[in-house]
Parts: sequence; C-alpha cells; structure tokens
Amino acid sequence: MSGFVDKPEPLQVPGLVHLHTGKVRDLYQNEAGDLVMVASDRLSAYDWVLPTEIPDKGRVLTQLSLWWFDQLADLVPNHVLSTDLPAGAPADWAGRTLVCKSLRMVPVECVARGYLTGSGLLEYDDSRTVCGLALPEGLVDGSELPAPIFTPATKAEVGEHDENVSYEEVARQVGADTAAQLRQATLAVYSRGRDIARERGIILADTKFEFGFEGERLVLADEVLTPDSSRFWPAEQWQPGRAQPSYDKQFVRDWLTSPESGWDRRSEQPPPPLPQEVVDATRAKYVEAYERLTGTSWA
Repeated sequence: MSGFVDKPEPLQVPGLVHLHTGKVRDLYQNEAGDLVMVASDRLSAYDWVLPTEIPDKGRVLTQLSLWWFDQLADLVPNHVLSTDLPAGAPADWAGRTLVCKSLRMVPVECVARGYLTGSGLLEYDDSRTVCGLALPEGLVDGSELPAPIFTPATKAEVGEHDENVSYEEVARQVGADTAAQLRQATLAVYSRGRDIARERGIILADTKFEFGFEGERLVLADEVLTPDSSRFWPAEQWQPGRAQPSYDKQFVRDWLTSPESGWDRRSEQPPPPLPQEVVDATRAKYVEAYERLTGTSWA
C-alpha cells in the first residue's frame, strides 16, 4: 500500500475544471481547452506523498523548468503557453503555475542515463545490462557510462513503481517512428543539459522527460531537468564506488529510513511528518540547485 498520506482536496477556481491531482502537480483545464499546471510544495518518497510540504519547492521546480525550456528551445518545442495567473486563481499560485498546450501524451517515461546508479545499477549488477542494453564490465555506483543511454520506463499510477522496459517494447507500444523520435529527443536534451550543468559544477547523472504530440510534432511537456526529475551531483564530490551526494530529497529519504523516524518502509503504515530541520535542509538543496544552474539568486 502507498499513495497519499493525506490527499488534498483540489481548489475550485471559477473558469477552471480540475482534472487530476498528481504527486506534485494539480492539473486543470481552462475554458479555451488549455491545461493549467500548478506545482505544489508536496514531496514524495518511497512511493508515498508525504504529509509535510517543503516551502517554495513548487516555485523552484516551475522557475527552473522555465529556465531550462529556454536553454532547450532550439532542440525541441515545449508545451508552455503562458505564466499568467488565471483570473480568480489564488495568490499562492503565482510563480508555480503554467498554462500549457493540451497534447496527446506518450505513455512512456523517457529516461536518459549518463552515469550508473539507482535501478540501472541494480539491473547492471544482475545482468551487465540496463533496459536490455549491454554495458562493459567493471562499472560501479556512480560510474560514467561510455555514452548516454536511453532507458525508458512505463508510467505508473501514484503509489506504484515505474517499470523499466526495453526500447523494443516501447516500439511495440507506440510504434517504431515514435520510439525513434523519443530516443533521439531524449538523448539530445540530456546531452545539452549535461553540458550546461557541467559548466556549473554539477553532474547530471540521469533524468526523465515526458513528451506529447501537437499534431505530428513532438513536444516536451511536464517539468524538465529539475531535482524532482533528475539526479544532480556536485561535481567536486563525485567519487565512483559509493552513493553520491545529491541535490534532491536525499535528506528526506535518509531520515525516513533512520531509527529516528520510527517508520518501517516495508509496512503498510504511512510515513510520519518530517522534522523542521529536514524540511529546512531539503528546501536549501532545491534552492542551491536552482542558483548554481541558473546563476541567479532565488531570494
């Protein structure tokens, strides 16, 4: 069992129809048929959406995505139409709201890996492959791969694990032409992001994208290259053979699995509220990632 510890009631806004409440984002549709995405301060870990929010997290994700969309505009179009607040929306939506094109979404998590860790490392240790792609011997946690690889996954419901699949399986599900477009776009965007991050002292270990179609045109959607969708490591601390320090919710994971939390992730009990010091440390990591990548101050 997993999911929301305490699922919020969606806000009702005149002129908007609530479509979906996800782990982080609330999705609405306006009268023109466009999507209105609102990034909350919710945080998920171990397939649970936690009861404690991280202040400013939704704004950091939204503003960082907008910055990246600008850096990637020559590679792939994106779904953003406007950052204007819909009429009647609460003031708290400022800075965390995007009005976006309504796309035909492709039901594939498009994952790119430049370094070996996470579920990729588990598969590699078992079979020397990741998503069916053979990799050389001798790689360890944090190793840089010979070249970035496309390792797709099927999209899961809230509280369920995404499942890694082979490229051939993606081609069977969405067609060979679409699969080829997804792979090409994923690796191009990852490579651009990796190079920009590297210039700023950050390793982009892996990341995931979502794409949809506007007519026949492939469009980058959702969020892009944020600490929620990517593993960012401080380059000066990179040391293969161990878990790497990262710009994400590692403070939260570490506390949840510590004796201090009193929580057993193997049980069906929901996780407890986070202590203030974990909230503060996690917020600081999100803000630091934003500032190092964009070169601008969050304050």
